[in-house]
Amino acid sequence: MPIAVYILGLAIFAQGTSELMLAGLLPELATDLGVSIPDAGLLISAFAVGMLIGAPVLAVVTLRWSRRTALLVFLALFALSHVAGALTPNYEFLLVTRVIGAFVYAGFWAVAAVTAVGLVPVTSRARAMSVVTGGLTIATIVGLPAGTIIGQHFGWRAAFWTVAIMSVCAMAGILATIPLGRPDTSQTPRISTELRAMVNPRLWLSYATTALVTAAILVVFSYLAPLLTDTAGLHPSAVPAVLALYGVGSLIGITIGGRYSDALPFRTLAVGITGLCAMSATLAVWAGTPVVAIGSIFLLGGFGFAVNPALNARVFSLAGDAPTLATAVNFSSFNVGITIGPWIGGLAIDAGAGYQALGWLAVGLGLAALGTVVLAALLPLHPVARPRAVDTPRMTTAQSTEG
Repeated sequence: MPIAVYILGLAIFAQGTSELMLAGLLPELATDLGVSIPDAGLLISAFAVGMLIGAPVLAVVTLRWSRRTALLVFLALFALSHVAGALTPNYEFLLVTRVIGAFVYAGFWAVAAVTAVGLVPVTSRARAMSVVTGGLTIATIVGLPAGTIIGQHFGWRAAFWTVAIMSVCAMAGILATIPLGRPDTSQTPRISTELRAMVNPRLWLSYATTALVTAAILVVFSYLAPLLTDTAGLHPSAVPAVLALYGVGSLIGITIGGRYSDALPFRTLAVGITGLCAMSATLAVWAGTPVVAIGSIFLLGGFGFAVNPALNARVFSLAGDAPTLATAVNFSSFNVGITIGPWIGGLAIDAGAGYQALGWLAVGLGLAALGTVVLAALLPLHPVARPRAVDTPRMTTAQSTEG
């Protein structure tokens, strides 16, 4: 892997810490801002809404930009949104800053993904994406518990300041490893070409799988802190350690998934989603038993993140010579799930169902995702055009038809 791929992963770590850390800070946010925990959970959904819109919009807007310029602009705006969030006087203003920060974070994801796969051979696409996405996994191991600890001891605003500083450091890494370059406009995909590549039923089934799997994970993950304290009976000081354990499971899962997803995408998806359903059901039944709950959360991270490289690699395989918009829509699909998961979970909690019921919601979403995988495997192949090969970071990587 080129060093630039790892730098992109580290930049995702900086931004992913912000995406994830609210799961460990909901009680502090709710108390400080005078809102309920489900209302505080909507800050997670607001972040997802910003990413949902930002990925396709910014992917198209920056189609002819230098990749490095786009990445730096997105990181700078992300840092500024967190400075504003740290200074915010109320819940409503914080909600707005979360949407803005997520909007540019989505643009960074879309550009970083195409940049990363353009730097490696076709046979290493899933591995490159596992490195980039691994930044988010490391954020669950280090950033999420660290953000929770900082928030518990120094206030949630200190966690926002920390994210802003990390984002600036990530900008230095981008400057050092990714050349400025200028895109070859003669080989830059046209919007019409990008849209034609989207007319593929298997591609849209892949998007549905992405959204449903993510919702299945987030419906539980978003409320892990209160589940651990109120249902499992753990002390709040133990929450960061359990969240870190979830992150360790995620790292193991994404490493294994990255190794097998290029060759066995459907099998990786089937095994990962089945395991996700099993762990969610275990939480639904035994969340009140601390040892079982902690073990299930560890495996939930492992199975949930094992499917991530396959979800990303399939999109590149199916998109042909127009991966930019297809990739952006896939990130939007992730954020459809991130939006739906906390929202459904909040509705269940408000209805008095209890935190254990979130596990059954995750099982239902997981089974629906498994259905889309089976359907996609049964559909006839949809041939896609092979892209032109170019040799700069602005390039798209040659794609082959997904089997």
